[in-house]
Amino acid sequence: MRQKITVLVVDDSAVVRQTLKEILDSDPQIEVIATASDPYVAAKKIGQQVPDVITLDIEMPRMDGITFLKKIMTQHPIPVVVCSSLTVKGSETLLKAMEFGAIDIIEKPRISAKKFLEESRILICDSVKAASVAKVKHIPEKMLTVTPKLTADAVLTNPKTKAMIQTTEKVIVVGASTGGTEALRIFLEALPADSPGIVIVQHMPEKFTTAFARRLDTICQVSVKEAEDNDTVLRGHALIAPGNRHALIRRSGARYYVEIKNGPLVSRHRPSVDVLFRSAARYAGKNALGVIMTGMGDDGAKGMLEMKEAGAFNIAQDESTSVVFGMPNEAIKRGGVDKVLPLQRIAQEIIWNCGDPQEIPLNSL
Repeated sequence: MRQKITVLVVDDSAVVRQTLKEILDSDPQIEVIATASDPYVAAKKIGQQVPDVITLDIEMPRMDGITFLKKIMTQHPIPVVVCSSLTVKGSETLLKAMEFGAIDIIEKPRISAKKFLEESRILICDSVKAASVAKVKHIPEKMLTVTPKLTADAVLTNPKTKAMIQTTEKVIVVGASTGGTEALRIFLEALPADSPGIVIVQHMPEKFTTAFARRLDTICQVSVKEAEDNDTVLRGHALIAPGNRHALIRRSGARYYVEIKNGPLVSRHRPSVDVLFRSAARYAGKNALGVIMTGMGDDGAKGMLEMKEAGAFNIAQDESTSVVFGMPNEAIKRGGVDKVLPLQRIAQEIIWNCGDPQEIPLNSL
């Protein structure tokens, strides 16, 4: 019998601790071995038994979560999932948490909303499972019961015809999950300012994507923003699907644009990579280039196969550079991938396949 994933829940709210414990213990693969009201109590618990995963609040008495996260990653790296009451103002702090080694960020469950609580259960348990198999990096001191999955049919029906071919403009669609925030930074930083338009689904909570896109925009040659409904997909621009909303590519004549819409969890996620990839198969066809990056599960695998069948060229991040080799591996196994590459080479391959084989200096990767 498979050993359960052990979890330490750290949060100053007794209600949240109890709710998270009930949610996690409801999954037969997970066991909460202890809870702690602050980092000092948590440190004692870790001394007694080291958990496989820690869920960590940010705002706590005596020591804040960011400081505790730094201590964990510099002294005894353990996979950490940050569980926070997300706000636009606080999202910059959460970006710091990812930089300091947090594997994922999830929103605290809202006990009052039944539907939200059920979706929270799925997302929280999946995040903990992904963290348990993630590659955790030591940060040097100087740096500091399975719920049935819906398919993309729930948002966009399977295309019966191939995409129109009135345009030759390329469009890049990218899917990522656990470890994806850093992978996307490396990928986007390596792209030139006139690269084809890009639409990205990164599994992340609502209110976090705005700050994430804003940060990338300051360090990349391409312009990066959180996608809004009806945004045009333009050369030199990257659009990131907003948290908790699906993003689809549509086409009007020669113009590609994004549609942002609500809908159920697809492949256990919202936004879903499968939804984005299916829309690319339908509306971009052979003009699309697909990239699937690090992440747990199989979101994007089916959609990538649909893209390939529509004539798209697809790339998967390799195992050696993936924090979790779940999503890329599933896409490879289903036959939807044309090329498997280390993260640092994906941008170069994209440029070559877009008919612009300019050299990207290796020192920029």
